[in-house]
Amino acid sequence: MTDMPEFSEEAMDIGHKLCMGPVKFVLGAASLTQLPESDRPEIAFAGRSNVGKSSLINALLNRKGLARASAEPGKTRELNYFDLGEGKMWLVDLPGFGYAKVSREQQAKWVQVTKRYLRGRVNLRRVFLLVDSRRGIMDTDLETMQMLDTAAVTYQIILTKGDKIKATELTAIQATVEAVLKKHPAAHPIPRVTSSEKGFGIPELRAEIGMLSQV
Repeated sequence: MTDMPEFSEEAMDIGHKLCMGPVKFVLGAASLTQLPESDRPEIAFAGRSNVGKSSLINALLNRKGLARASAEPGKTRELNYFDLGEGKMWLVDLPGFGYAKVSREQQAKWVQVTKRYLRGRVNLRRVFLLVDSRRGIMDTDLETMQMLDTAAVTYQIILTKGDKIKATELTAIQATVEAVLKKHPAAHPIPRVTSSEKGFGIPELRAEIGMLSQV
């Protein structure tokens, strides 16, 4: 397993100030014509429905209910845009995928919109692809990774719910994920482990985001 690199105090501070500072929901875009200007660095969060995406975004930004965690998986049905730091960065919450109760037609529509978004968003610095640490990379995650490889968009695996699994099992999952990432050209080589509930991994992920805001 690769050791996760330490961040400098400066990087940690930049990420902390950005994520803990002003944040505002701007719009939910159902089509690419509704996207805001590409006038700043942009990051996006993607993942299977029920992977804990809304909870992680809320934990990162230290807000309750900013990204709505719903009892109905697949509730995010638009590209939800948040303004970080009063114009410093866009954070995008992408529609969840892989939920059976959503019609195939609707799923296909979301996939097409997401594909066009990934290909055409020139200011997109990184996609954080969330994977449940208890399940590891699933077939639908691999499909998304292949889509990101094709679009040549850098992405990083974020293992969620790291507090819900034994340490030995988590180490094994990390090693498996790292092996898979070596086969994907657009993938960041190092996955990060987080827990929205316990808070571990959150400061480091903020530092990652802070660094991307400086690009």
